[in-house]
Amino acid sequence: MPDAMHPDAIQAHAPASKSISHRLLIASALACGSSTLEGVLASDDTLRTRQILSLAGAGFEPLPSRQGCESFRVRGTSGRLAGGTDEPLSCNAHESGTTCRLLTAVLATGSGRFRIHGAERLHRRPIGELARVLALLGVPLEFEAATGCPPVRIDACGLHAGRLPLDREDDGGWRRLGVSMEESSQYFSGLLLAAPLADAPLVLALAGAKAVSWPYIGLTLKCLADFGIRFEVEERGAPDGTAPWRRADWRQIAEALPGRIRVKIQPSSYRAGHFRVEGDWSGASYFAAAGALGKRPVRIEGVDAGSLQGDRAILDILERMGGRWEAADRAVAVPPARLHGARLDMGRCPDLVPTVCAMAAFADGETVIENVAHLRIKESDRIKAPCEALRAIGCQACEREDGMRIQGLGSSARIRLQGLALKARNDHRMAMSQALFSLRACDMGTSEVRSIIDNPACVNKSFPEFWHAWEAFADD
Repeated sequence: MPDAMHPDAIQAHAPASKSISHRLLIASALACGSSTLEGVLASDDTLRTRQILSLAGAGFEPLPSRQGCESFRVRGTSGRLAGGTDEPLSCNAHESGTTCRLLTAVLATGSGRFRIHGAERLHRRPIGELARVLALLGVPLEFEAATGCPPVRIDACGLHAGRLPLDREDDGGWRRLGVSMEESSQYFSGLLLAAPLADAPLVLALAGAKAVSWPYIGLTLKCLADFGIRFEVEERGAPDGTAPWRRADWRQIAEALPGRIRVKIQPSSYRAGHFRVEGDWSGASYFAAAGALGKRPVRIEGVDAGSLQGDRAILDILERMGGRWEAADRAVAVPPARLHGARLDMGRCPDLVPTVCAMAAFADGETVIENVAHLRIKESDRIKAPCEALRAIGCQACEREDGMRIQGLGSSARIRLQGLALKARNDHRMAMSQALFSLRACDMGTSEVRSIIDNPACVNKSFPEFWHAWEAFADD
């Protein structure tokens, strides 16, 4: 692909990683001393996390930064987040499931009363498994409406791991908790961030029938390592207890199976430091897809092809569907390609599903996406919504229990968008993925697609600069 890095390629810059931004904001707020964070994503979701941490005692001093990002000097709380006394501290996560789930666990390590709430859609997103585990650690939680969903009140008094029974498979004084990731990896990530502040060594063991979005756990573990937290990850060959546990390199774990992986965390303090947020593969996925679907190569700046981020998988999916890519220093280029359908297990990278659905619409043959049943409980129903969007442009798409089946219009297909009203469903990933349709429109330019999406501003949740960045494709 010698021309992929050509200067004539469309230049796009990936936003900062939202997932990493959340984690660094939380860890620096828990740290002892002052940290510097560079390149934090400026978005609605990260703002909610920062505001709640500020209310709980952390200090965030703005520093000079580039457009779309923020930098801060953070005054940590030394692991002592504080809530209200008579009335609970109001913690408004708005629509950010990441803020809600990670901070439900982290605020429980503090003292005082907290009320975690948000927009209507957030109040339908479950946190029951997280609440179950926190209750075992002695944290009183009270749901105000639907059991297992926000709003929830927390009377925080720390995590009392010492009350748990000793792990029968260890003789080192470890206390064990089984945590399911069937609905969300954010339960496990939240508990990993909170566990160093518990009163005894803790083993978090992967439980349940399956695990989704494991790469996000890798991002959490990297954050813990960067902030000096002591932990070990162990694997074993069988879940029935007959195989011994062996220390594993968490950076190399490709798939996590319940009953066969656990993390051992020692009580320890978060260490302050200087940290930089890397580019976001979730946001970059739209540009990678645009390279394959459009007329010119796209060079995406600010991303690492070797990243631990799960959504780096867009490169692997491109290859599976007949596309190509080439990496350079902190950049990846994708040229136009004749795509074909594929059978894709996307349980490790569910946020890519709307993007891949748009690619599948303009591929030859059938694409089947599976192992993403938990997408029903995202910002929108991300199984139903993409299928409806594809049918609106004339593509055959049917829902399945754990995914969808898409019959592509063909790799050379052109569509008409005039007169359509595309529905974002207040979901940032739906809005951005539907922008890709304009690359194959015969009656509308890429700059016009924003006008037929019902709520284009919802991209502020994760990529506020998206529509400005999309202007680069106006002449494609």
